[in-house]
Amino acid sequence: MNVTLQTERERTQPAGFDIPFVREMAEITQHMWKNGWDERNGGNVSYLLKEEEVAPYMDIHQVIRTITPAFSVQELAGQYFIVTASGKYFKNVLADPEGNLGVLRVSADGQELEVLWGLKGGANPTSELPTHFMSHIERLKIDPNHRVVMHNHATHVLAMTFIHELHEARFTKTLWQMCTECVVVFPDGVGIIPWMMPGSNEIGRATAEKMQEYHAVIWPQHGIFGTGTTIDEAFGLIETIEKAAQVYMLVAGHDIRQRITDEQLRALALQFGVTPRPGVIEGEPN
Repeated sequence: MNVTLQTERERTQPAGFDIPFVREMAEITQHMWKNGWDERNGGNVSYLLKEEEVAPYMDIHQVIRTITPAFSVQELAGQYFIVTASGKYFKNVLADPEGNLGVLRVSADGQELEVLWGLKGGANPTSELPTHFMSHIERLKIDPNHRVVMHNHATHVLAMTFIHELHEARFTKTLWQMCTECVVVFPDGVGIIPWMMPGSNEIGRATAEKMQEYHAVIWPQHGIFGTGTTIDEAFGLIETIEKAAQVYMLVAGHDIRQRITDEQLRALALQFGVTPRPGVIEGEPN
């Protein structure tokens, strides 16, 4: 009886759902869509994979087709990624991973992207792939365990960029003061770039430059990029920043009678063994 039920369950699963990293991507994009962070085809994710993770599930010697990227990515030559597709809706990924995700390998010379799985029907990788790759390159220089770049249109973060000054230290401190856990989760603060055209190499370079110092970068009036060693870590980072931004939007314009103090922020950092970015807490050197 149980065997029959399991067989039926497997038979009704969408193609690729038995692959752990495909399922993980499908589930996290569903979470982001349900949170209201990825309307229509907004948002994108890229996840650096190891060959030993990919090889058991697909023929790494069988290239379905190649795609020429907008710039050379020699620093990532030979690396494997699963990425979201361009123009696709996150709400559909769970039902059809093969049509909305793709597994790519950067060619040995860094000049081509080799499609190994997915991107069914001639779909292309996300148009933000230049930003993702540039950010991966910079984060890997700092943390060899880095693996994930995640972008979405977190609602309250986006709203906050309309009414809060876009000064990184002040924006960061406001977020830290909204929730006790914030200085612990992102002690490096948040980077902010000016409004720029999405999908361009220029915004990719500006974001990557900030990634040399920050795990998260905010695009004003657009959204946020978060990074991490795992899908959960990158998602949790954005989730925490978004919660702080939500609290800020709820209290903005009200008479605030108490807040997390500078002394309490320092005590939190000491208790949890993190080092807050210098120049954010009042009285610290710039």
